[in-house]
Amino acid sequence: MSVPAPSSVTDEPTATAAPAGSATTAQRRTRRWIEHWDPEDHASWEGGGRRVARRNLWISILAEFLGFGVWALWSIVVPQLASAGFTLTVDQQFWLIAVPSLVGATLRIPYTFAVPIFGGRNWTIVSALLLLLPTAALAFAVQRPDLPFETLLLIAALAGVGGGNFASSMANISFFYPEKEKGRALGMNAAGGNVGTAAVQLAVPLVIVAGAGVALERAGLMFIPLAILAAFLAWRFMDNLGTAKADVRSFAVAARKKHTWIISFLYIGTFGSFIGYSGAFPMLMQGEFPEMTLSIAFVGALVGSVARPLGGIIADKVGGAWVSIVSYAVMALGAIGVIHALEGHQFGLFFASFMVLFIASGVGNGSIYRMIPAVFRAEASTSEDASRARRAAAGCIGIAGAVGAFGGFLIPRGFAVSTDLAGSLVPALWLFIGCYGAMAIVTWAVYLRRGSAISAAGI
Repeated sequence: MSVPAPSSVTDEPTATAAPAGSATTAQRRTRRWIEHWDPEDHASWEGGGRRVARRNLWISILAEFLGFGVWALWSIVVPQLASAGFTLTVDQQFWLIAVPSLVGATLRIPYTFAVPIFGGRNWTIVSALLLLLPTAALAFAVQRPDLPFETLLLIAALAGVGGGNFASSMANISFFYPEKEKGRALGMNAAGGNVGTAAVQLAVPLVIVAGAGVALERAGLMFIPLAILAAFLAWRFMDNLGTAKADVRSFAVAARKKHTWIISFLYIGTFGSFIGYSGAFPMLMQGEFPEMTLSIAFVGALVGSVARPLGGIIADKVGGAWVSIVSYAVMALGAIGVIHALEGHQFGLFFASFMVLFIASGVGNGSIYRMIPAVFRAEASTSEDASRARRAAAGCIGIAGAVGAFGGFLIPRGFAVSTDLAGSLVPALWLFIGCYGAMAIVTWAVYLRRGSAISAAGI
């Protein structure tokens, strides 16, 4: 019987587990490995496995929370750069907001494979310590207004490592939990990470003005002890799983499926919108309503994060495709509200409309994620097909997560181009509305239209 209790924790990947009740082995290293792990074994799970998995989950949530915070750090720092002596164009400011999302999205797939290669505990330590680079570099840069913009952009790009943390954290936790509890664990992990965006947008405006003047370098410095703490906790309390294997074939299988790319396109509209609006909202608020305080900018990312699990719950009851279509429709209405608010300079309508955008994008995140296993399961007709479907769904989650994150780059750049060419945010918002309409139509045509290949499955 597999025993995922402390007695199966070893210090060598090839060591034999110690007798029950013993935490020692003949050979010890600084790394901790669990050689035998089967969460589907009920006796092992209830006999200690659940406790081990929960311990790893909570530390993973902390590390991912910090990763999202670092990823979003420039979104709240950029609106403050003028007070630190920087003179940047609107286009340059949007570049600084957008480039961390571009880097983070690109890192998501290689980060997914890091866990099976290096071990979940080991990679959590490394990824937490990597957060020291963008935070220390930011603290250095914001005190030097004479830095070339190219150097500033490169330093902002370093924050993308925080975005990669999501993929490795989700991959690691997925190995610890049985199928029946995996959805809840991954939902907690994802929501805990997303809240990091709101937390940094709440904390930075408060931290940088504590005392006299504006000390923008504190935005980076405050993360340094937290990243070290996360690395220490991972070193002290997390485990590597010897059974975690890199499933490169799942990505290969998923990449050959048309639904992978359809869902990735749809996920740009939900997760991409959440990341993109989270990054751009503080700057949009300052640019259009400079009389308002940035201390309330965090509310958007917060409500979007909280709405994500709600989307999954509703999708379980009525189907992910319907929930996704409604989410796109509500996002379109929210964007129309923003347009009217800009034309009438009405902050109340502007703020409320963005809250609608954040909530709808969060709900859509949950519903699209729920659709992924359902879509691939619907195509399976035999037990062998079902096994391939599970593998394809796992690969699709990784690919869609990476592609969707590119929305965090596209939305700020859309606002930048719109402002540069038309002197207004309105053309970009109409473009986004058109995209939401197209995504709703694709969702209906592929997954709900009567007579379509997969409509009978009730996705």
